[in-house]
Amino acid sequence: MEKAGCSLDASSYELMIPSLAKSGRLDAAFKLFQQMKVNNFRPGFGIFASLVDSMGKAGRLDTSLKVYTEMLEGFGLRPSATMFISLIESFVKAGKLETALRLWNEMKKIRIWKRRDFLPIPSTYSSLLEMHCASGNVDAALKLYNSMTNAGLRPGLSTYTALLTLLAKKKLLDVSAKILLEMKAMGYSVDVNASDVLMVYLTDGSVDLALRWLIFMGSSAIRTDNFIIRQLFESCMKNGLYEQAKPLLETYVNSAAKVDLVLYTSILAHLVRCQDENKERHLMSILSATRHKAHTFVCGLFTGPEQRKQPVLSFVREFVQGIDYELEEGASRHFVNVDLGESLLFPLAKNKLFPKAIVFDQHIAWSLDVRNLSVGAALVAVVHKLHRFRKRMLYYGVVPRRIKLVTGPTLKIMVAQMLSSVESPFEVSKVVLRAPGDVVLDWFKKPIVQQFLLNEISSRADILMHKLNIIFPTSAPEIRSLSPHLLVAGKAI
Repeated sequence: MEKAGCSLDASSYELMIPSLAKSGRLDAAFKLFQQMKVNNFRPGFGIFASLVDSMGKAGRLDTSLKVYTEMLEGFGLRPSATMFISLIESFVKAGKLETALRLWNEMKKIRIWKRRDFLPIPSTYSSLLEMHCASGNVDAALKLYNSMTNAGLRPGLSTYTALLTLLAKKKLLDVSAKILLEMKAMGYSVDVNASDVLMVYLTDGSVDLALRWLIFMGSSAIRTDNFIIRQLFESCMKNGLYEQAKPLLETYVNSAAKVDLVLYTSILAHLVRCQDENKERHLMSILSATRHKAHTFVCGLFTGPEQRKQPVLSFVREFVQGIDYELEEGASRHFVNVDLGESLLFPLAKNKLFPKAIVFDQHIAWSLDVRNLSVGAALVAVVHKLHRFRKRMLYYGVVPRRIKLVTGPTLKIMVAQMLSSVESPFEVSKVVLRAPGDVVLDWFKKPIVQQFLLNEISSRADILMHKLNIIFPTSAPEIRSLSPHLLVAGKAI
């Protein structure tokens, strides 16, 4: 047209600039916009609206705001609600909340709300509200939420999620409950959002708030999953809230969830460290509520053979064989090595019920007194403490003159029989098993003894190699692998 000598008129500009802007050719559209003003044509509202919208959506916010300001101040045109919404959403998506709020307030001052042809768009409310939540502005977020609901608009799921997360972080439990019930009344499924609020309280260490929120969820028929129930139970145990912990565990068990050995072991560890009699009752009640087979085993160790109806060794062997080592190997080792030994033996010394149960007399004598324990407890205590003696002797080089196991006349047969399976060096007298320290040190160095004291189940190959070491006492394993006739031939040579 220019080559033909035809100049663009106002209608041509009005047609071309919006078309170029909507098609993404923003530089060409803006160039024509500047040329239109140079040629003394007055841009119409459609040109400004298309440029503001297209520039904002393309992320060119400065240019979009510049065109908007020029329209408002230079040409005296009044922005529409659609233009405001486009500008606000563009700045919100870019994270520029201050500019978005300024535009929002300008829109309210112009009183566009009172026009009959305008209905506020939910996405504008949601964008601003979610930005307030992300920046932690509780008052502004709630004000926008109330304005949105009063206008008859339905907040989206992401809006509710952002608002509930903010309220949970600010520990506003009552307001969170109100918002969640309103969300439920809107027809949303609220189980996941309620559980997320509960996890926020647990992560922040607010166990009291988490318990109150769980009570609210129960009263409102809102469910949560077993994972969160277990997390809350463990938090209650950690904070010593045993009375509140037991109902949580019962809920966990009654919902067909399995209490594994890890969880049972953690409860048993709390019992070991407990110094209060009332709390011990609560802990024993919690252990019983687990319905785990390990609890039957622990209780059986403290009872006599009449109630147990089988020898203690058979009882222990049956429990060990029933452990699923593929799934619970680490937990079972911890249960046997640490918690049983700690719970059955060390409280005797720590609580000073039997202050002379464990005696270290430097290089003279070490002794262990298990006369006051049951058969099962005594066997576990002996193995556990011998393991401690072994570490003290091998790692620190401290070797006493003698080691004594004070068993009394009743327990000596059971303890001696257990240790005889690994060639015990202890001599049995009326009430004591004793052995010289250097002899026990050599005994500790045998691999099968180490496995026994670590509560590891020896394989058949380990037992066979141990027997070969006894039959052929030599330090050269490659010679033991030779057949007998080759050894004889070697001696003849």
